[in-house]
Amino acid sequence: METQATQVQGTDRAKMDECIKNCQECMDLCNRCAADCITNGGGSAQMIECAMLCLDCADVCTACAALCSRDSGHVKSIAKACAELCEACASVCEKGCEKGCSIDSAMRRCAEACRRCAESCRQMAA
Repeated sequence: METQATQVQGTDRAKMDECIKNCQECMDLCNRCAADCITNGGGSAQMIECAMLCLDCADVCTACAALCSRDSGHVKSIAKACAELCEACASVCEKGCEKGCSIDSAMRRCAEACRRCAESCRQMAA
């Protein structure tokens, strides 16, 4: 019989902790990328789109980490939404990297964190 310490809402605790860690890292890097896009992006439509998507992604990552932390019964639905938004954010940031934008390293780190977070969230949503 599994105890609450190892089993949370049908999800392995280690998987939940990994998701929380990845969501928090993604939130941090999305906020940094958004700030870089705003301050160093020259006001281009691409940089504005990236900044807005990064801010949305950061917010949903924060919510997902919070719901995981408190063992909410709504983890699967927020994790699914988080995975989808992280994938979208990663794609936009990767496009910026491909075009060699001036904030390439921030976008690359953000995209990588988004991909890791999306994978963790997909596992939580399953």
